[in-house]
Amino acid sequence: MNHSIHDMVASIHNHKLYRFDRLKKINLMRYPVIRMMLLILVAHMLMVSARAQKKAVIAYYAGNAEILKKYDARDFTHIIYCFGHLEGAKLKINSSVDTLLIQQMVAMKKINPDLKVLLSLGGWGGCESCSEVFASPESRMAFAQSVRSLTRFFKSDGIDLDWEYPAIAGYPGHPFSSSDKGNFTALISTLRQVLGKKSTITFAAGGFGKFLEESVDWKTVMPMVDYVNLMTYDLISGFSTVTGHHTALYGTPDQKESTDNCVRYLISKGVEPRKLIIGAAFYARIWEGVSPVRNGLYQSGKFKQSLGYSDFPKNLTEQQGYAFYWDSTAKAPFAYNAKEKTFATYDDKRSIQEKSTYVATKGLGGIMFWHLGHDTPKNGLVEVMNSVLRPR
Repeated sequence: MNHSIHDMVASIHNHKLYRFDRLKKINLMRYPVIRMMLLILVAHMLMVSARAQKKAVIAYYAGNAEILKKYDARDFTHIIYCFGHLEGAKLKINSSVDTLLIQQMVAMKKINPDLKVLLSLGGWGGCESCSEVFASPESRMAFAQSVRSLTRFFKSDGIDLDWEYPAIAGYPGHPFSSSDKGNFTALISTLRQVLGKKSTITFAAGGFGKFLEESVDWKTVMPMVDYVNLMTYDLISGFSTVTGHHTALYGTPDQKESTDNCVRYLISKGVEPRKLIIGAAFYARIWEGVSPVRNGLYQSGKFKQSLGYSDFPKNLTEQQGYAFYWDSTAKAPFAYNAKEKTFATYDDKRSIQEKSTYVATKGLGGIMFWHLGHDTPKNGLVEVMNSVLRPR
């Protein structure tokens, strides 16, 4: 152990688990039996504390209500409806189909009473007017009030903001401004004021450097939210003409962007680890026209398509011509089809195990994923997460 007995006793004392005022004054080196008992006690308390720490498993979901019924509500702590959009300055749920979906999510609380159901705003391409609308205090208030009305109507638990992106370029052609950064802070503040302390407020954040450095005032925003959902996927996006790991856990000499890079940056900015939710991709990104050099990794190519995890057994197999590889530095899988000259980057059970262990080891808040509908209802990627973070 790195700490002295006195440090550990003081730690227990500071956490108000026990009172050891008198014992701290004793020269414990003279009492080996007491010293050993305290070591055992400290180890036990740390083990209990680690087990008791709740890790979030957050599911984004963009399918329909019937398909959702196939999944076990006990497998996640939060589920996020994707996506509502702005109508004027108010959050708008788009259709009766979406209304039924949200109602089905809330009904899952009968199976999992602790489940949190969140509405959401935006998504990729879904926040065209966000920069303009949220520049106005009146519009921010109108939005927050509409969120409150909808959460009361659905009996849901809060809101996830997926504005891609404040202050930097996101979806092609969507307006953005340097003032978005301050307006995003003001929006979070207004939401917390209107929704109250008990409502859950989260936001999705790009996992790449430019977003981390320019889009959010981390010091001001993070105390007001429950979690930040780090989109540590699409780190090699569909716009890239060079392949790479789109959801790497660690960086490599050829690729800086990674989950670990994102987490370390935010912790260096003072963000509490317990509020960090890392992201997992339940889909592959596939490039075509890729050279066989290095089995397609870090080679020129053109993005072709995405493929959901549940479709891997049909379309990403040895029978289809793929060979499979593991990058031990990035802790990430990839595949290459020499005949078709296609390259695939994705998460699988092994990388999900690595990410989940990373969450537990680093004391992070949990893990989220895009999206639940891409997983298999049984023996899927969510089960791997839970085996590490929330064993039953």
